[in-house]
Amino acid sequence: MNGSAAKIGVLALQGAFEEHSRMLSSLGVRNFEVRQKSDLFRSLDGLILPGGESTSMGKLLDSFGMLLPLRSLAAEGLPMFGTCAGLLLLAKRIINDSHVYIGAMDISARRNAYGRQLASFSTEAAFEGIGKVPMVFIRAPYIEQAADDVKILARVNGRAVAARQKNFLVTVFHPELTGCTKVHEMFFHMIGESQPDRRGRRA
Repeated sequence: MNGSAAKIGVLALQGAFEEHSRMLSSLGVRNFEVRQKSDLFRSLDGLILPGGESTSMGKLLDSFGMLLPLRSLAAEGLPMFGTCAGLLLLAKRIINDSHVYIGAMDISARRNAYGRQLASFSTEAAFEGIGKVPMVFIRAPYIEQAADDVKILARVNGRAVAARQKNFLVTVFHPELTGCTKVHEMFFHMIGESQPDRRGRRA
């Protein structure tokens, strides 16, 4: 599946969803905003969970009855891409928060991990498979622990800032706030790779 053939949902309850939608549209990728439970039952090839405030997103997902369907979609293998707060939604463990949301990716993450002095900053670093990419960090978490089958894709100052496990991709930074589309394109490739497996699960 190429990018233009994919249909991507962008969770649009709170946070930087518009920036993801604009980036997808600039690449010619069909996308729509996911605002309510019924949107999750539209034809979806992948789902982006944007940055924002994870606690607020989690409360909204719960109140709108969306958490259980999201967990089911994750279990079925729907590719999901979480940035910043979206990473926290996907993580099985948040070290400094008792909440678990979708809980599909076997990582432990720390909220607001960079502290006040480095709460927001930009850099450029190597990202496995796609070369150097610009990275914008805004009160970012980081990945503190990961299971053996989680592939760490990028590090900044020794800390894991991007990872993949099966059909789940996460970054602690905001690729949608840069002009670089490499990370989103990686997600499109993941969607293409997932199609035969997902068809088998639904059969």
